[in-house]
Amino acid sequence: MKSKIIQTNTTPFNKLDVDPITLDIIENALRNAREEMDATLFRTAMSPGIREQGDAFPMIANVDGKMVVGQFGSFIHGFMEAYDGVLEEGDMIFTNDPYSCGAAVSHLNDWLVLKPIFKDGRHLCWAAHFGHMTDIGGKVPGSLPIDAREIFEEGVAVPPVKIFRKGELQQDIISIVLRNSRMPHWNRGDFNGVMAACNMAERRCVEMAERFGDDVFFSALDELLARNCRAMKQLIKTVVPETKQVFEDYICDDGLGYGPYKIKCAMWREGENVFFDFEGTDPQSPGSINFLLNEEMFKMFCGTFMISAFDPQILFNDGFYDYMEVRIPEGCLLKPKRPAALSCRTHALGRIFDVISGLLGQGNPDFLCGAGFSDSPHLMYSGRDQEGEWFQLFQIGFGGIPARPIGDGPDGHSLWPGFTNVPNEYIEAYFPLIIETYEGIADSGGAGYNRGGNGICVGYRFLEDGQVSIHDDRWFTYPWGVTGGAPGKRSTKELVRADGSSELLPSKCDRIEVKAGDLLLYNTWGGGGVGNPLSREPERVLSDVLSGLVTIEGAKQNYGVIINGELIDDDATRACREEMAGQQKEAQLFDFGGDIEELRARCEAETGLPAPQAPRFAHVTRAAE
Repeated sequence: MKSKIIQTNTTPFNKLDVDPITLDIIENALRNAREEMDATLFRTAMSPGIREQGDAFPMIANVDGKMVVGQFGSFIHGFMEAYDGVLEEGDMIFTNDPYSCGAAVSHLNDWLVLKPIFKDGRHLCWAAHFGHMTDIGGKVPGSLPIDAREIFEEGVAVPPVKIFRKGELQQDIISIVLRNSRMPHWNRGDFNGVMAACNMAERRCVEMAERFGDDVFFSALDELLARNCRAMKQLIKTVVPETKQVFEDYICDDGLGYGPYKIKCAMWREGENVFFDFEGTDPQSPGSINFLLNEEMFKMFCGTFMISAFDPQILFNDGFYDYMEVRIPEGCLLKPKRPAALSCRTHALGRIFDVISGLLGQGNPDFLCGAGFSDSPHLMYSGRDQEGEWFQLFQIGFGGIPARPIGDGPDGHSLWPGFTNVPNEYIEAYFPLIIETYEGIADSGGAGYNRGGNGICVGYRFLEDGQVSIHDDRWFTYPWGVTGGAPGKRSTKELVRADGSSELLPSKCDRIEVKAGDLLLYNTWGGGGVGNPLSREPERVLSDVLSGLVTIEGAKQNYGVIINGELIDDDATRACREEMAGQQKEAQLFDFGGDIEELRARCEAETGLPAPQAPRFAHVTRAAE
């Protein structure tokens, strides 16, 4: 490691055997500390993105920087390799620059704080937290410009600096970064909360060490990692085949008229180790959809998916990382070279989970999910109200979650990373708009024995003139279905003007001028289905119809179920299903709704928007550091 931890007490910790009861107590105390970190932040934060939606991620790690509790996995090792300096008791590091911290964060809006935790002069563990700031001074309100060609257009970038030095706050640094924001009061509250959360973790970890003893606490962190390692080691051998599996999926476009962009990954196992190789992924985009993917973070994505799908009882942490090797070619969409723009990387982030699902599911069809993991759709609305006060909304939306082998996909959900919805009443109270519609889109979830989750239609009626930015995807490619299940419906965006005229908007756009009285219909994608829809019990289809999730016509066309009023017509259903079964093609493992060229040929007729042009890639070199 380049960086160095300065300890005034260099006595090494003794590795002890920790009894199972004590280990469970410490594990649950750490889980509680993690939750307390979030609670501290949410009570302090001012932006709805953090306070209401939870766009923030805490972590507690051992002295080696391996996450013991958290969500996004540890990035501390990569950070320590990149940070050329010393860390002492009372220091706290702040950064938001992905290129300076080994992609510990992946775009400038995420402000990261790391705190080495000391006790009696010895480095005991780490705490870290980062949250999405509403605005950091980019070329558009929200600082997520779709048409950015370089990261310099996306806002202020802060390399790793000491925001606290030996316990003293470096106020000048905060003053500089807040001066570059359109929402400095929100950022101040959010950032104070992030720092307070790390201080809360420090208190709780020191308390645990005092209660159980320093050596016991130190040893417990390692044992919790080892316990995860043993469980994941067996899981990897069980679910990852030795035969190479290859899968590819796409980002629909870059917001500049080009797309789709391919993400390709191969997976195989050699003994106890699993390998992921992204060779064949498209080169980096000239636009802002690049995703600087930290290899450790990808391991976390895989671990999250595997634990959720195969064994939810496993404590999720970084203990298994040594059994995974991740290869990402330099200069590709997932490893762009500075100064590539990164502000719209959320689409690639969400697509990674679909790729993981496709890889793991090929060898284990009984565990195969459809596509449609959160694409993190964003809406930004800003302007000045009648009193001349600046307003700026940043909201994360929800789509249809893919069907699973064990059941239907949730309707209008984030799934991962577990964002919560902002109450409509909150939005209407704090911003000049009315939410006229908030409902699931019937029939948007892919049909199957298990139905994909429906997308959501949100109708925003603007009460003041302003500008709108939209970030979304899955408008060109379909959220694919599996094992006979149908793809989910695509996303759409429609702006209905106050004079009654309307226009379709692209899924990625900035600087859309809106007037008081205009209505934006923001429709998200549906999740892909699983299994033959003709095998779905008619009673389940009827329940969906009565719940408004499937229309009567959709029940007939997609499931062969004939419903009269609130009753199933058994004879008509039987006849309809027999006829449809005779016309069914052989079920494919994946139903993409057509290959890319087929989708391109049908695009304008099906979506009302022109198909994106094939991407143009140019040789890129690194900018001067």
